[in-house]
Parts: sequence; C-alpha cells; structure tokens
Amino acid sequence: MVSDGQVVVKFGNILAKHCLDRRCSMELLRATEHTQSISSQLGIVARVKAVTGESRASSELLLSNVQNLIEAVQHVLRAAEAACVKGLGQPPADPEEEEVAAFCQQWRKNLTQHRAKEALHSDRDELGLRKTRGAKAEPTLMSLMQEQPPQSRNIPKHPNPRKGHTIMDRHL
Repeated sequence: MVSDGQVVVKFGNILAKHCLDRRCSMELLRATEHTQSISSQLGIVARVKAVTGESRASSELLLSNVQNLIEAVQHVLRAAEAACVKGLGQPPADPEEEEVAAFCQQWRKNLTQHRAKEALHSDRDELGLRKTRGAKAEPTLMSLMQEQPPQSRNIPKHPNPRKGHTIMDRHL
C-alpha cells in the first residue's frame, strides 16, 4: 500500500506540473503532499508493527493509517479529475508523462461522451434539475482504472518498478 501511495503521488505531481489552471495545480500539489506524508507514516507504522509483533493498538494504528491513505488517494484523484477538466499542457517527450497524459485524455473523452449522452436523453425535471432515479454516474478516474485490464492501462510505471509492473497493476 505504501508503494501504491507513492505511485499516486507521482501521478498527481506529473498532472500538477502540466495543469493549465494554477488553482487546480496547487490543490493537486497539496493533495499529493498530504498523500506522501500519510504514505510515509504508514510505512513507518508497518515497519514498527513488523518488529513489535501483534498487538491490538498497533493493528488499530495500522488500520487507521491505511484508511487515511485511501482517503488521501481519493482526494488526489478528485483533484486530478479537476485538473484534467481544466486542461493539461502538452507534456514533454518523457514516456511516463506521455502515458499519464494519454490516460487522462481517455478519461476526459469518456466524460465528454457521457455528458453528451446525458444531454441527448435529458433526465431533468420541469425545473431543470437532474432526476436522481435512473441517472448514470459520470465516469471517474478510479472507474476507468478499474475497467481496463492490467496489460492495457496507460499509466506511468512505479518509480522503482518491479519488472513488468505498472502504476495501477497493483490494487489500491
């Protein structure tokens, strides 16, 4: 989980670097810094637990840190979605950054198609408010990651990848 947290941090940092909107970029950087901190804390707690063995307090602390990391990763992904919607500049020729950009472009394309379908088949009431019954949720970055088979995901490799593993091959 710690290494997966670091991968999400790298993903967020790449997006923040290329985001055209300064506010979105700053929010994404804050979210990645928070995730980095929690991921590091989790690593420390896991190492201490490994040395001290089983205790209820250490298990609860470990579980709490895992839950905090999951929430922090979700925050990074929501900030990444906002950055993608605002727009990304052209990434340099770095293959890892190109993979991130391609992944985000695919998500944005899916979102645009979803919104176009929603506009054609309006689920709005007489006041123009969206009806909640039967409405499909908009695609998220997380849902796109879960839909793609591991071998076809366009996401950057882990900073210290094990041979053949990419950023999202592991489950968060």
